Amino acid sequence: MYFGAATAIFRFVFNGRHCSAPAPMAYTFSDTDIERIEQVLGVTSKRSDDLARFELQDEQSGRRITLEIHCVVHLPDGGTTSLVSVYAASSFLQIQGCTGFKASQELGEVIFVARSGDTANGLVVEREAGCSLYANVDASLFSTDFTQLPPELIMSTVALSVTEDLFGDLQ
Repeated sequence: MYFGAATAIFRFVFNGRHCSAPAPMAYTFSDTDIERIEQVLGVTSKRSDDLARFELQDEQSGRRITLEIHCVVHLPDGGTTSLVSVYAASSFLQIQGCTGFKASQELGEVIFVARSGDTANGLVVEREAGCSLYANVDASLFSTDFTQLPPELIMSTVALSVTEDLFGDLQ
């Protein structure tokens, strides 16, 4: 859950891997990354080859989702990418070409980001089996005064702004 007061988000400490490349490329998830995600989400993943599968459920709400991280996907042109998918009872969400992630033990959530040019897409997965997808968010809004944004843009901007330091080209 995100807060009405945009500055409150800065109270939280986020841990994650930082990319130093000026133009983000697809992120390759390591075993250490998967272990960190397991720790934050409070479940052990089921692994096979380059796939980590997390089955999350929240008894109180009755929600259940499955998170799959394809650490490396080989493309027909010889390149590679990564893929993050969420399966829920009535939806399927996916981030192709994930360029980084942030994992917060304190918030109990992991934010997967796919950044291209001036836009960012984010998939937020919560320990309590919740998820949100934010698509085509203008990255220049991350450094703006959130109180000046239209209300409809605040949640996506605040949620993805915490990933700003993953990309050196946002400064």
